[in-house]
Amino acid sequence: MFRELLIPYLRLSLASKQSERELINKCLKNDTRSQETFYRRFASKMYGVCLRFAKNRMEAEDILQEGFIKVFLNLKNYRHEGSLEGWIRRTMINTAINQYKKNIRAMKELDIQEMEIRDEKVEDVLDQMAAQEIIGYVQDLPPGYRIVFNLNVIEGYTHKKIGEMLNISENTSKSQLFRAKNALKRKIISQRNPGL
Repeated sequence: MFRELLIPYLRLSLASKQSERELINKCLKNDTRSQETFYRRFASKMYGVCLRFAKNRMEAEDILQEGFIKVFLNLKNYRHEGSLEGWIRRTMINTAINQYKKNIRAMKELDIQEMEIRDEKVEDVLDQMAAQEIIGYVQDLPPGYRIVFNLNVIEGYTHKKIGEMLNISENTSKSQLFRAKNALKRKIISQRNPGL
């Protein structure tokens, strides 16, 4: 019985991998229709990734565009091991990190002393908030805080790995995350309780 259920799934999975391989091969031959199909298949999910790292929608669109350029230029290096979507996602994250590094070099970020805010109601408030509202708060964070927050909290990277990716110390990564969380708490509390 289990085998009968598994065989159609395996056939569908194999057909999906073959069509994915075909699509990649056509993209590598500069077939514009296939490149458009490829883009449409992954763009909306990747835009969501870019949006979390960007300060606003325009910056997210820039990261997405630059990321897809990198994807198409490096598609020949994709080994068909693991998820294609995961490979594209890593490219988008790396593109966002590179954008952050460029911005850091272009302007010096002020390091403002952050006060720790303790409020047990914040977790309840987060549960009630819409995803767009949360993304809006994250986008308002200073670039360093935003990128560390996304890499650690959303993408699950360790502080050691974040340090390596951003050329910062592990402690700086931890400090940036701590400050990001406090900044988010303050923003949420001030929006929800204007009198405080």
